[in-house]
Amino acid sequence: MFELTVQGHIASAHQLHGYDGPCKFMHGHTWKVQMVVCQEGINAVGLVEDFKVLKAKLQDILSPLDHVVLNDLPVFKDVNPSTENLARHIYRALKGACAPLRLKHVEVWESDTASVIYYE
Repeated sequence: MFELTVQGHIASAHQLHGYDGPCKFMHGHTWKVQMVVCQEGINAVGLVEDFKVLKAKLQDILSPLDHVVLNDLPVFKDVNPSTENLARHIYRALKGACAPLRLKHVEVWESDTASVIYYE
């Protein structure tokens, strides 16, 4: 089995409604986002997939999330744009885009020391 990982990032603002602490106020992060896909075989060139193709797929999903207030996006209308919900949203958006490769998980780093992994 082969696993391929590519990274991207977004810089966005958010606030967590109902949170009892400083994150209830508007603040920003530069989130690092990693996606991991897997597959058993490789093609005739010796690749599972070209990294630039995977990076482009990730960038397509991340672009609408970059330099915005996440709370203002329709996808976060009914849920807080927490790192957990952000990871789930990115995973679900990427899942179909990566087919026929299997999207193993998405990891979103809120800081250098804290991340969330989401998978289904």
